[in-house]
Amino acid sequence: MPLHSDDVPRYSADERLDHLLDDVFAAAGGVTLPKYRFPEQQHDPRRVKALVQDELMLDGNSRQNLATFCQTWAEDEVYDLMRLCIDKNMIDKDEYPQTAEIESRCVHMLADLWNAPDAVTTIGCSTTGSSEAAMLGGLAAKWRWRKARQAAGKPADRPNMVCGPVQICWHKFARYFDVEIREVPLEGDRLMMDAASMLERVDENTIFVVPTMGVTFTCGYEPVKELSDALDKLQEETGLDVPLHVDGASGGFLAPFCAPEIEWDFRLPRVRSINASGHKFGLSPLGVGWVVWRDRADLPEELIFDVNYLGGNMPTFALNFSRPAGQIVAQYYNFLRLGREGYARVHTGCYETARYLAEEIAQMGPFEIIFGGDMKAGIPAVSWTLSAPPEETGYTLYDVADRLRAFGWQVPAYSMPANRQDLVVQRILCRHGVSRDLATLLVEDMRRCLDHFDSHPVSTPLSQAEAGGFHH
Repeated sequence: MPLHSDDVPRYSADERLDHLLDDVFAAAGGVTLPKYRFPEQQHDPRRVKALVQDELMLDGNSRQNLATFCQTWAEDEVYDLMRLCIDKNMIDKDEYPQTAEIESRCVHMLADLWNAPDAVTTIGCSTTGSSEAAMLGGLAAKWRWRKARQAAGKPADRPNMVCGPVQICWHKFARYFDVEIREVPLEGDRLMMDAASMLERVDENTIFVVPTMGVTFTCGYEPVKELSDALDKLQEETGLDVPLHVDGASGGFLAPFCAPEIEWDFRLPRVRSINASGHKFGLSPLGVGWVVWRDRADLPEELIFDVNYLGGNMPTFALNFSRPAGQIVAQYYNFLRLGREGYARVHTGCYETARYLAEEIAQMGPFEIIFGGDMKAGIPAVSWTLSAPPEETGYTLYDVADRLRAFGWQVPAYSMPANRQDLVVQRILCRHGVSRDLATLLVEDMRRCLDHFDSHPVSTPLSQAEAGGFHH
């Protein structure tokens, strides 16, 4: 009987009992789930769960998704804590004061991790992800710039930001909040922003410069200290004071543990705010990001709202309002469970897996490694390109990605941003849970792909447009 049928038969009490005792699939034989119409009647929860669960089998295996930066493995204790919090609204700090306290503790712990001058008194908040956190950092910078321009009697209608090759959230921020984005184009072997290219684009309307600790496309760290020093010199020469906001989406939870000597955080006075993803290398389940400002004065009061209709008077400055509390609680669990030592051990293991993959992929022949998992230079990942044009190899990286999907692996191939759209790259993220054993199986499957192309050359390799470009 289809779930969407309007002609529902009536059963006697005995018939209903028989149906309740049926095996789930015996009872659900021939059932199809509604797709366009809201069902008229309620149904047995076991059978509905079984049908929905069956459909979810058609998704890819998240552990084999080597495209995503997001966490796909967690300890059992994390699942238990998430269940305890499924009914808690993070924004309702009056009703759930201890959950609010846990969020506050995480903010101060991150401020300490990122070397804020006074981690106890600084300000920040959780968000639904790093994209929201990035936009909050951008809004604060825009408000600070606008107030300074107005105080000086200067126009404040043409704000801009300067960045290297950034994740799509920064393009959204620029479009949604009317800020010109000056994204440094890639030239030759320079695949990220440097000081010279940045200074060419900075002017009095620049609200901030955004370096990325873990560029999405190549996985390397942009040189935050170099950029800061260049802006210091610019201020000495011209009086122009341009702040930095660091997009630490991935590196913010990596560099402090695996490369603490890199100066990228609040040790640099020009860094006014930092965003990061708790659900990436912060190891929390999906749905949490963080933004922290250097001190309270860096978050304009105009961006803080006070509400009292949930019980008590509560300040809020996140873009989203109602949010689940479980991810924040799980983040706190990880901080306590792992500490600096544990995070360093987990992430070092990820880097070791990345370096292993880089060595194995380089030895296969047709690939040239762009980034090989150096913990002093970027995130635990591997990116590479073809060492010869498709006309010689007989296939493209898009073909390799497509073939790997036959084994269940999602290894993205994509073209680089301007001005290197000619360069097609493939990338693997070595997250917590991507074990050496899984990496070995992936290497074997990659070799099978190359053997397949040797005996079955691709007559018309997929073009960039046909392959659909980069997906994140």
